[in-house]
Amino acid sequence: MEQEIRKQRTDKELELKQREEDEKNKNDTMMRSQLASCLGQLNPPFNFATVDNGVFRSGFPGSANFSFLDRLKLRSIVWVNRWISTVFFETTYVYFIIFGLVFRYLCPEPYPEANKLFMESSGIRLFHFGMEGCKEEFANIPDDKIREALKVVLDVRNHPLLIHCKRGKHRTGCVVGCMRKLQRWCLSSVFDVYQKFAAKKARDSDQKLIELFDTLS
Repeated sequence: MEQEIRKQRTDKELELKQREEDEKNKNDTMMRSQLASCLGQLNPPFNFATVDNGVFRSGFPGSANFSFLDRLKLRSIVWVNRWISTVFFETTYVYFIIFGLVFRYLCPEPYPEANKLFMESSGIRLFHFGMEGCKEEFANIPDDKIREALKVVLDVRNHPLLIHCKRGKHRTGCVVGCMRKLQRWCLSSVFDVYQKFAAKKARDSDQKLIELFDTLS
């Protein structure tokens, strides 16, 4: 009889313990679900970071990032990207002939419609600077485009501002690197930041662009 009573008590204790564990697991699941929901609503773009007061950088933002960007209260977006043909998207150039001479024309890549709608609804202004990549060691350095972009970036009337390219590595890294030179950063620190975002994709040509950028002209 006494053994049966002990067994019943043990069974009840085990049942109570199981209920407590089930309730705890249920609460944990609900908390994880709520946290995932919040994080999903505030999902930063790839390679997002703060550059300076009112200046941010990232890769190309998509619709999943709009809620996060909305929290930044952006006034401007600086988009630095490659130039492509508006006729043949598999090539970078449009060729045409005048008086037997062949000319090459670079056209800006169109901004996605969803991004345009987000910017219009948020009152964000887009500044677009087309730049060829600097994959080759002696590639043509788009010094004038860098300067045009920096004029926009350094104008506090355009802040808060986001600089982005496709992956937030090369063109964005060049613009930010040249900005740091204007801010009198030492070159080793400028390169450290560039390499942090470019990682294994770091290009010597990009760093050469930054090194040769003339801050006095």
